[in-house]
This record gives sequence, C-alpha cells and structure tokens, in this order.
Amino acid sequence: MEQTLIVIKPDGVQKKLVGTILSRFEKRGFTIHSMKVFQFTKEQAEKFYLPHSEKKFFSSLVKFIISDKVVAVILEGSTAIKVVRQMIGSTKSDEAAPGTIRGDFGLNLTDNVIHASDSKESFERESKIIF
Repeated sequence: MEQTLIVIKPDGVQKKLVGTILSRFEKRGFTIHSMKVFQFTKEQAEKFYLPHSEKKFFSSLVKFIISDKVVAVILEGSTAIKVVRQMIGSTKSDEAAPGTIRGDFGLNLTDNVIHASDSKESFERESKIIF
C-alpha cells in the first residue's frame, strides 16, 4: 500500500465539496489514513510551495492557500500517488478533462480545488509540514 497527500483548497471547502471529493476517493477504494482541517500560516504555505518559489505565480499560490481553511487528507491504497493524480486532473482546471475533480469543479490555476502530492518525495515533505 502506498500513501499520498491531498489538500482540498479554500475554494473546495467554501463550495462545500469536501464530502463529494472524499467520496470519489473512497468509492475508488482508497482508505482515509489521516485527516485534518486547518488554516495554513504564511510560513507553512511558503514552505509547502517551496518548489515553486522561483515561479511568478508563487505569491498568488501562497495568498490563496492561506485565505481560508483547508482539509488535508492522507489517502492509502495501491499506486495511490499515480491514481490520485489521474483522478484530480490537470493543474490548469481549464485543461482538466471532464470527470476529473479539477475538470468538474476547478476554475483556473490557483482556484483548482485540490492539491495532490506528485511523488513519494513530495508526499514525505508535504505531509511533514501539515501533520
């Protein structure tokens, strides 16, 4: 079994999509290992998005993720990282396929409803910041 991290972002929480999103993962066969509702501090957000710190959209990512509460979840299942990334869709919501979480609920690059770790290394780094 493999673990991965998802973070339902402020727009997903505000739209009351937490249950809908989590049910998609549970229906797919994933187990919720840990869950936490919290609000990122600016310092946590900057550390979380550190790999993007040199990109021009970094400050907007940080500003958005600290704007309200999020729901962080560690999911467990077979090939969790790969399958979860497929389920959430492209980072750019306007390019995400219908049927993916971002394709169904996202608006753009920042307001894209959900984050998911893209590798085992990312999962380990990101989950330590949150849990």
